[in-house]
Amino acid sequence: MVWFWVLVLFTANLKLGLAHIHGGEQPLAKINILQTTVALHESASISAEPVLLGLKGEDTEWITVNFVNPKPSLDDWVGVFSPAKFDPSACPPVNERKKQLPYICSAPIKYKYANESSSSYAKTGTASLRFQLINQRADFSFALFSGGLSDPILVAISNPISFTNPKAPLYPRLAQGKSWNEMTVTWTSGYDIDEAVPFVEWGRKGDLQVRSPAGTLTFKQNSMCGSPASTVGWRDPGFIHTSFLKDLWPNFIYMYRIGHLLYNGSVVWSKTYSFKSSPYPGQNSLQRVVIFGDMGKAERDGSNEYSDYQPGSLNTTDQLIRDLDNIDIVFHIGDLTYSNGYISQWDQFTAQVEPIASTVPYMIASGNHERDWPNSGSFYDTPDSGGECGVPAETMFYYPAENKAKFWYSTDYGLFHFCIADSEHDWREGSEQYRFIEQCLASVDRHRQPWLIFSAHRVLGYSSNDWYSQEGAYEEPMGRDGLQKLWQKYKVDIAFYGHVHNYERSCPIYQNQCVNKEKNHYSGTVNGTIHVVVGGAGSHLSKFSQLIPYWSIYRDYDFGFVKLTAFNQSSLLFEYKKSRDGKVYDSFTISRDYKDVLACVHDGCEPTTLAS
Repeated sequence: MVWFWVLVLFTANLKLGLAHIHGGEQPLAKINILQTTVALHESASISAEPVLLGLKGEDTEWITVNFVNPKPSLDDWVGVFSPAKFDPSACPPVNERKKQLPYICSAPIKYKYANESSSSYAKTGTASLRFQLINQRADFSFALFSGGLSDPILVAISNPISFTNPKAPLYPRLAQGKSWNEMTVTWTSGYDIDEAVPFVEWGRKGDLQVRSPAGTLTFKQNSMCGSPASTVGWRDPGFIHTSFLKDLWPNFIYMYRIGHLLYNGSVVWSKTYSFKSSPYPGQNSLQRVVIFGDMGKAERDGSNEYSDYQPGSLNTTDQLIRDLDNIDIVFHIGDLTYSNGYISQWDQFTAQVEPIASTVPYMIASGNHERDWPNSGSFYDTPDSGGECGVPAETMFYYPAENKAKFWYSTDYGLFHFCIADSEHDWREGSEQYRFIEQCLASVDRHRQPWLIFSAHRVLGYSSNDWYSQEGAYEEPMGRDGLQKLWQKYKVDIAFYGHVHNYERSCPIYQNQCVNKEKNHYSGTVNGTIHVVVGGAGSHLSKFSQLIPYWSIYRDYDFGFVKLTAFNQSSLLFEYKKSRDGKVYDSFTISRDYKDVLACVHDGCEPTTLAS
């Protein structure tokens, strides 16, 4: 009987988790592309212009697509395909018994309904659409379909168009290296090592520039763990290069540009970028950190938006770009692209964040939509990654982990010490990751780095999200069981989480008890950790429970992000800003001295002796 009720409770919790997982559907997954039938009509046509893109070095261009359909309907749509040519010979059979090959076996990279810009399309059969394309290492074509998304009928195919150099080095993303004075530059190109030698030319602004080599990685279709990543969602990711810029002087502006030395002696260059090097650990100066989760990507041309999958993504991105002069480092704590197995979306995400990631370190954490896949070693046996099982995230971005497959690491930025956990691998007491978390928290010198931050994707602390409240614990199951004694022992200031798509701040809390009655200003001894859910950066929002727990100080059902400002070793400002206007809607300050960190608190006292 006991085992029966255990099974009932487990099943109930699993259903609650799955209800959250499937709260939004990747727009490309709506297209039943393998069932496409061909009915090319001699009176139907579709064309795209301009034909040659990037003539002035642009990596993004707007395209006009004109089309005519003699038998129009409201569910006609236009898909963007890259590479431009359909190759049925590469498709696996749809019907194994009949060995029937589909005509198209790769999903488009984006799509729009044909009547989006013309309400009269269903009557006239004539319309035009505007698409924004980024350079993705291959040519493009546009296809007109009838039959809707579930039963596509190919009516017309456009002329191919392409960028002047599809292989160009693009979308640099910075990240902290394994030491405070090292910056890494990662980018994507179409050049393998047998075609060109990748490097970064860099130096302090106004000084002599030097060159540092880069390593090159990629991944193949057989690296994917399942569909759609291994089937209709597959697209060649190109080559991902990383260079390590070492021995940086603190607080200097560095200029850099990416190069590929071709074997004929010429060099293909990127644009020139700049970044400010990190402060020395413990440096007493103004330092500003932005933290958020679950942003995803969206299309500025409005394509793929019919499911309202990530409605806040562009607002968050644009607010950060506008305030970039006042940001030093960014943490995106999981659920980066929501590509869910559609690999083309990784290019589109890196293009979207490029103005940010090319200027300040863009540090990431692993979420369920990056890692989770059944029987792949993830802690949660769910299909949330769409078969990616962590491979694109681990390859497309650098992070200073000892093992890229184990997505936990520490990093320093001036007065801050960050411990980034991986909630998609076992974090419980006795696990390898638990030992890392304790080592990370224990290693910080709080005299030099007073602000200790813990972060993970799933809510290992506190959240009054509706499905957590139904489970009764207001947390990820088993979330804080073993971790809270580490947060208390090492006096973690703030713990951040994503996964839940809203904003919520707790009181300073330990063992479900608020240890401070203040709400807007905290001073003196560190009695407990403040837990913050900041997963509302872009994806569809998550509802709160109707009951507001006593520990919940502020809740917001909206899109936003957090900014931390350390003025010095004794003063920290916390701000929650909404993505739609960039204004502050919740804030608090912390003021304290070193002796307050050393002070003995419940379950956080150093051992003493009576010996003299």
